[in-house]
Amino acid sequence: MRSTPTDQPSRPASGALVPVLAFAGIVVAVMQTLLVPVIKDLPQLLDTEPSNATWVLTSTLLSGAVATPIMGRLGDLYGKRRLLIVSLSVMVVGALVSALTSDLIVMIAGRSLQGFAMGAIPLGIGLMRDMLPREKLGSAMALMSSSIGVGGGLALPLAALIAQHADWHALFYGAAGLGVLSIVLTLLVVPESSMRAEGSFDGLGAFGLSTGLVLFLLPITKGSDWGWTSATTLGLFAASALVLLLWGVFELRTKAPLVDLRTTARPAVLFTNLASIMVGVSFYVVSLVLPQLLQLPKATGYGLGQSMVVAGLLVAPLGLTMMFTAPVYARLSAKYGPKTTLILGMLIIAIGYGAGLGLMSAAWQSLVIAVVLGAGIGLAYSSLPALIVGAVPASETGAANGLNTLMRSIGTSVSSAVIGMVLANTANTVNGVAIPTMHGFRVSFLIATGAVAVGLLMALFLPKPNRAPQLRASSEEEDNLARAEEALRGFRGRVLDAEGTPVPRAKVTLIDRRGRQAGATLSDEDGGYALAVPAQGAYVLAARATGHGPLASSATHAGDESAVALDLSLPGETVSAP
Repeated sequence: MRSTPTDQPSRPASGALVPVLAFAGIVVAVMQTLLVPVIKDLPQLLDTEPSNATWVLTSTLLSGAVATPIMGRLGDLYGKRRLLIVSLSVMVVGALVSALTSDLIVMIAGRSLQGFAMGAIPLGIGLMRDMLPREKLGSAMALMSSSIGVGGGLALPLAALIAQHADWHALFYGAAGLGVLSIVLTLLVVPESSMRAEGSFDGLGAFGLSTGLVLFLLPITKGSDWGWTSATTLGLFAASALVLLLWGVFELRTKAPLVDLRTTARPAVLFTNLASIMVGVSFYVVSLVLPQLLQLPKATGYGLGQSMVVAGLLVAPLGLTMMFTAPVYARLSAKYGPKTTLILGMLIIAIGYGAGLGLMSAAWQSLVIAVVLGAGIGLAYSSLPALIVGAVPASETGAANGLNTLMRSIGTSVSSAVIGMVLANTANTVNGVAIPTMHGFRVSFLIATGAVAVGLLMALFLPKPNRAPQLRASSEEEDNLARAEEALRGFRGRVLDAEGTPVPRAKVTLIDRRGRQAGATLSDEDGGYALAVPAQGAYVLAARATGHGPLASSATHAGDESAVALDLSLPGETVSAP
């Protein structure tokens, strides 16, 4: 899939670009965690069974899981800023629908619309890659990625305060207001990206993915009610496997797939996405368990008897710590690489959950758990987009980060469904009200610990490149770039394979916006190349080498006497579709 530049943005990116895009991510997180303070009361508020009430949370996560690759692909095709505004607008409509109802089905429909805001994360990361210089990109993406945790941490005490002193529907009006504010800020501050991908939208692929995910999560949520060996449960799991298998075959055969499964099969992308699922599971478990444990009355023998607001304040450091780890991540990643920071983050998460199994008897212990887990999740979340961006060409940034956010969303969706099922099945019924038990909380933490262990194993399989492409440069490379700025007006960098190894004698061709060749060269033994530009403007750099798939990457040169650093990461050897 080739990306072509369109007209340049109507105005240059301002210094407020990153804060505004990060605020959009925070709004998404607020929407996700909006109902956590009242989760234990949802069955009574909606007059339904606990297993049905969990769908008010799961539906949002599920629709978000579907929306992320869809919005990422549409953003690559039609403009990332445009689709960011669409995502936020759908969220606002969904929030208003939920604000006006107490009916379970209508509430689930409104919450499903709110889930479309999840597309803001890959779209924001794509806009950053298109517009920011390389030296600022790593920390900016870390902030955008960790904004989910930041928003969640800030939302918990505020949502608890509103729910404790006002009608719980006011939560949705607040979310709608934040969505409108984010739309206005985006319109005022964020220019549209000039990068476009060729092709069309894969509507059938989007439908297949949506159907497969729904068929998978429905029996997870209702399996305990229907029976895990019942024909309905097993039939839905089988149908999910069949639909997703057929979807995968279709995606491999179509020319413009929703998800490029060949790109996904690269080790750097594959193991990052598998680790992302486990990080998503571990992130949502603590958000579901700690607020309930803190709010249960002390008369239960294990509840900590805190008010809704105090519980929210005690869990808030989970997100705040994630915010403070973003600059720490940038420094660690620049020195050791995003693979190392991902492994470090997951080790800290494992320590947090392991220690949490024995730290459930006092409110201050919940605060410690939140801080430790926030640090680990912040490092892990910040590492994921850097690993993805370093493994795919610029033309696939939106779709690739959309797929990665999808993996995280699948993790949180499975976490919501499984933990909801565990807590419902281990609950004690008192006066007709289901009360979660300490056994259920501990089983939930054990599940999170197991997920982190699997994710850590996936992270260890990640290939370790010689450098992090397009995100950081060694001191020697910085010296080379400095000399290049004095000697060359054009583009300079290295041609690398999917694992970060230099590719010698790769042909690199410079194409101007009219499709004419403006220059060509062969990479040297270290993969290095340099091409001069005839004038200011947008260009496409096409690279190809024996044993590798072709690559076309868009870039813009300001026309001044400088060299723009751009590394070209070739995909693996192409395989013809059957």
